[in-house]
Amino acid sequence: MDFSVPHPGHIEALREICKKGVYEVYREGLPDYIGTGRVALGVVQDFENIREQASLAHRYGVKLNIVLNSPCLSGNHLTREGEKRYHNYFAQLEDAKVDGITVAEPYLIKLCDREFDMDITASCLAFVDSAERARFFEEIGTDTIAIDPNINRNFHVLEMIRDAVSCKLKILLNQGCLIGCPLRYSQFNLISHTNGPDQVKAQEYYHHKCTTMRIHDTELMIKSDWIRPEDLGEYEAVGIDIFKLCGRMHPINWILECLDAYSSRRYDGNIFEIIDFYREIKHAYYLSNRELDHAIDVWKHCDGMCERCGFCKKLSERIQVFTEKGTEREGLVMFPAYTSVE
Repeated sequence: MDFSVPHPGHIEALREICKKGVYEVYREGLPDYIGTGRVALGVVQDFENIREQASLAHRYGVKLNIVLNSPCLSGNHLTREGEKRYHNYFAQLEDAKVDGITVAEPYLIKLCDREFDMDITASCLAFVDSAERARFFEEIGTDTIAIDPNINRNFHVLEMIRDAVSCKLKILLNQGCLIGCPLRYSQFNLISHTNGPDQVKAQEYYHHKCTTMRIHDTELMIKSDWIRPEDLGEYEAVGIDIFKLCGRMHPINWILECLDAYSSRRYDGNIFEIIDFYREIKHAYYLSNRELDHAIDVWKHCDGMCERCGFCKKLSERIQVFTEKGTEREGLVMFPAYTSVE
């Protein structure tokens, strides 16, 4: 099984991940050129730093992928100066022995395919959620498609995508985004401008709104797009090639804990602990992963009619909340009955 694992940016973390024998590590690139779908970590970095990390990864037989998946470039990539700038960036990454890049912008995928030998992954921020969209990205030069997590539990569409393309398919395992999130496009567009070359300062409206929605409606935590470690075999059967862990904003110990859970295909703790939720969720709520045994049998046939089904609602009623007193066991109380967002 091939795992793509987040790399926080420092060399010590990279070494610990590579010791696990993973397929690939990925990290952010240089924000002076292009942002990513996550807030920049602020790790001091340059092309020599990337070269050093690529060399270390290769000693362990691990690939290094640089994430350049900002979905909005303000049109700069379609200007003569912008194209030269990105061409130069790709050239320096290739010279640093980077194995691959992850890109959301179709024109940059085409540019890289035409001029360079690095493997190209179409980011999940390319929102590949259909066979037609998958065929498009394969035709313009994509080697791997990171499927839109919004369809992680839609096995019918996953099977159609697998039948439509011959390139590799990558699926995100532990992302905690809202299913069908109405904020998603706006939030990633904002991040493009707060963490790219021309940074703007803006309030965290989407972060706070997303967190508040789930606190008021715990069913949304269950309906998020994450995949349990026990269910990886279902995705292998569909034909998924690479399993990607999320969470490069987290400490290395947490990343390794998640990798161990998914590698062993079993986790007996709080499922929220290995999901890339905001810390307001992760550290407040508890749901034993064992409560979700066999849930995949229902999710595989989900038709999205939550009001008629009620399965995830019933699971959400098993969520417990931490209090501030006593031991961990004493500090767990049953969460109040399901409530909807007003």
